[in-house]
Amino acid sequence: MSDYRCISPDVKLGADVKLSKFINLYGCEVGDETKIGPFVEIQKNAKIGKRCKISSHTFICEGVTVEDNVFIGHGVMFINDSFPRATNEDGRIQTESDWKVEPTVVKKGASIGSGVTILSNVTVGENAMVGAGSLVTSDVPANAIVYGNPAKVRRFIPAEVLR
Repeated sequence: MSDYRCISPDVKLGADVKLSKFINLYGCEVGDETKIGPFVEIQKNAKIGKRCKISSHTFICEGVTVEDNVFIGHGVMFINDSFPRATNEDGRIQTESDWKVEPTVVKKGASIGSGVTILSNVTVGENAMVGAGSLVTSDVPANAIVYGNPAKVRRFIPAEVLR
């Protein structure tokens, strides 16, 4: 039985990366000791740091940077286009050249709960925590705990916990 892994030749994998079955990786970078769960897709020009855990059924699109020591729960979706359309004004199907990729950054030590959607042009701050099922529409400050639709700051992680 095959492992059903689709990994393009231009993928850069760090040392001791753990890859589950049923994944699609193309044109991305994955740092040392990162673990990628099943049914994950990571697109070109996405960068994943060291010692990250990416849980099953997660989609990381072009333009996303995930720094070191980040946890991403099950079924997380990153969006990289603020105005997605199937066709141009003249009715032609859009191609890659018609899209403007907008960057998204998840800073080191952040945790993203299961079922979260993160819109484009957003930064999730260092050590921040995003609650399950949230819709992140704007930047999340460092050390913040956010949740909801849209996600809002509910409190901050106490300094003694961060040590």
